[in-house]
Amino acid sequence: MSSGLSGAMFGVGISASAAPGADPVGDARLAEELGFDFVSMSDHPCGTSPTYEIWTLLTWIAAATSRIRVATRVLGVPYRPPAMVAKMAESLHRLSGGRLILGLGGGYSDEEFRAFGLGVPTPREKVDGMVEAIHIMRGLWSSPSFTYEGARYHTLDASLEPKPVGPIPIWLGTYGNRALAATGELADGWIPSLGFAPPSVAAEMRSRVLESAGRVGREVECVYNVPVLVGGSSSSAVAGSSEEVVEKLLEFVRLGFTSFNFMPVGDFREQMERLATDVLPALRAFSS
Repeated sequence: MSSGLSGAMFGVGISASAAPGADPVGDARLAEELGFDFVSMSDHPCGTSPTYEIWTLLTWIAAATSRIRVATRVLGVPYRPPAMVAKMAESLHRLSGGRLILGLGGGYSDEEFRAFGLGVPTPREKVDGMVEAIHIMRGLWSSPSFTYEGARYHTLDASLEPKPVGPIPIWLGTYGNRALAATGELADGWIPSLGFAPPSVAAEMRSRVLESAGRVGREVECVYNVPVLVGGSSSSAVAGSSEEVVEKLLEFVRLGFTSFNFMPVGDFREQMERLATDVLPALRAFSS
């Protein structure tokens, strides 16, 4: 690994809240103005808190912005047929001017699947389904007619037009050994979360991803999903003065994470501004 952050990207996680007073589009516009590279959003359609559906909201955000990229963090594969996601992704990528980052995952919440009547895949089935979904999507994006027979999903002489203008990067949020190996073999990026993969564990997982990628001659961008609180204290977030936050993030860089998705804790917009003003310049300077 190089000592810097060549090709580094810095994003911010936007809430999908549809509660009174919430303004995710305004949050995304501010992120763009502040110089973040992408905004991201998690995929949890079932729940008692009012939220927007992630794909619909990201499309709305893409239409309301001009430069910043939009990322699913991550789209639960079992919620939507992969062939339809391939079509959805091509459309959003094209309409946004090539700004989509397609984050995918095997599916975290069994309770949500059960509630929506989707069935609950086993851990192995989740990984198999994620892998099959990637093969189907890339096959539809590149082949005139695509047939695929998988254990979870299939297509038959399927055609998808138009084809994507430029590649659609696929990032995976994965943790288990089989899923990490698949990430190295297939993904463009790996985006684990600090809460599920603390630094020492994440470093070991990253080694598995890169080992798998190396066997097939690929490179994978490593993106750390990190809660951050600038100017405060927290046991569950990277917190402290701006200098302390920068130093803690650079420790993650030294572990091999070249990009970050920040999850601001506390006053969301104030924290975005503090990150943009006091943290990003130091990280970008390190990358130059």
